[in-house]
Amino acid sequence: MADVPVRSIPDFTPVNLITGFLGSGKTTLLKRMLQSPLLADTAVLINEFGEVGLDHDLLERIDDNMVLLQSGCLCCTIRGELSAAIRDLHDRRGRGAIPPFKRLVIESTGLADPLPILTTVTADPVLRHHFRLGLVITTVDAVNGMGQLGRQPESLKQAAVADRIILTKTDIADAPPTAMLIARLRRLNPLAPLHLSTDESLDPAALLGHDLYDVESKSMEVRRWFEAELTALQHADHDHRHKHDANRHGADIEAFALTFERPIDWTAFGLWLSMLLNRHGENILRVKGILAIEGEAAPVAVHGVQHLVHPPIHMARWPGADRRTRIVFICKGLDPAAIRRSFAAFVLKTPA
Repeated sequence: MADVPVRSIPDFTPVNLITGFLGSGKTTLLKRMLQSPLLADTAVLINEFGEVGLDHDLLERIDDNMVLLQSGCLCCTIRGELSAAIRDLHDRRGRGAIPPFKRLVIESTGLADPLPILTTVTADPVLRHHFRLGLVITTVDAVNGMGQLGRQPESLKQAAVADRIILTKTDIADAPPTAMLIARLRRLNPLAPLHLSTDESLDPAALLGHDLYDVESKSMEVRRWFEAELTALQHADHDHRHKHDANRHGADIEAFALTFERPIDWTAFGLWLSMLLNRHGENILRVKGILAIEGEAAPVAVHGVQHLVHPPIHMARWPGADRRTRIVFICKGLDPAAIRRSFAAFVLKTPA
């Protein structure tokens, strides 16, 4: 049996961030990147908003444990504190408990301010001896991006700190609004190359690159954000014990999940979701789900952003042992109980 070459561990493992607002295509881009053999030795941390996460399943990894993906990449889901998750990865790599990796990619929740993530890597006294901050990739939705930049401060920050901007959904967006959005992004971040996700020649390895994240090359506003975040870290109470609600973001944005044991009727579900987004789309920031469909052995993945429903994706197989229908909503100012009653009455045909 031939010797298997041992992958070397770099002295400073680059940490790349994939960010972008809700529904802008981060997971789709990440899945595409992980198919490249050049990124086989990549660890991935997925940080989702809400207690029920689906993005790791949408990557179609092999099982529920921390294992090699089909591409050879390592994937785990985090909901806890970022530095602890990275330290744990580093410790397990050092002990040989997981396959070695040469880079780490963090996919943040779409509601995340990127500054705390970036400064955690640069300021943590343990992490900075083993990791370095790599490039930041930001996805921007061509259909909803202009409105998100205007209404959501997180979206604006995500675009401003980027080293690479990936414009998604240009194939379904109107040309004039897309041109206006590109002009806005150019003003906001003139140095970041802008790519279209529809470009089939997009090189996943080139997106990550080998460069360090250079704060000094960013705008004056971004540099002020970094300084403010570092100052906040220095004065933070590291022993705080108050409980955070994993399903809430601010006063009016809330995540909740619908979970059902038995398969559902596809036609009834499609009509229900279309009517829901048509009526309340402005306040439904994101909906995604893995559905068990009557008469189908494999699940169907669904995605929606505000008034837009994307074509369903027929997955090759269930990603794990959990075969239930799971639908995650992130809404602004909507009553979760009303949506549950509507689903039960229209799709499940049960009394509200």
